Amino acid sequence: MSLKIKGTLAILVFMAINPIASGHHSHANYVESEWLFLEGTVSEIHWMNPHSWIYLNVTDANGQPRPWAIEGASVTQLRRDGWTQESIQVGDELRMRCHPLKDGSRGCLLGYITLDDGSEKEFD
Repeated sequence: MSLKIKGTLAILVFMAINPIASGHHSHANYVESEWLFLEGTVSEIHWMNPHSWIYLNVTDANGQPRPWAIEGASVTQLRRDGWTQESIQVGDELRMRCHPLKDGSRGCLLGYITLDDGSEKEFD
């Protein structure tokens, strides 16, 4: 058996016994068939790979600010789409459309950010 085939088999076996390695980029924890609209103030932003994160304070029905964790694309993908680290800053007011978490907790997979002119720009 060639070294290339042995290496490929080793990778496949590792992925079969280690579901974390093969499922890393799964979005199975989000309801991808639903959209949630959020508006709030950026409290933190993390430009990092493999996924960026925006932490947003969203005012609830009782007028209380509640933190939300919003997962976005990788820095590499965001740069390809025209985003920079200066595009979003702490304190910015954002409107977005995202896929909610299945468990109902305050988290989303970010799809689009609504710009000041009303247009949407992809963030995933």
